[in-house]
Amino acid sequence: MPHVIVKLWPGKSERQKTRLTEAIVKDVTDVLGYGEESVSVAFEEISSRDWAEKVYKPDILGNSEKLYKKPGYDLSSLA
Repeated sequence: MPHVIVKLWPGKSERQKTRLTEAIVKDVTDVLGYGEESVSVAFEEISSRDWAEKVYKPDILGNSEKLYKKPGYDLSSLA
């Protein structure tokens, strides 16, 4: 705990995914105070043609009240 799932289009390299994983783990441990052994990260590659049905509608539109960062919004607007 916590478990972070990153959904993205296919095509990113293993190096990019590894670097993102390292950054996520570092931020989770720094911000939430968990040990690195408590954090897990998974990647789900979703094709662009399936993105609306498999990600946008269920995870973004269907859960907008849970989003801390919405598409199209700058993070500074959340402060």
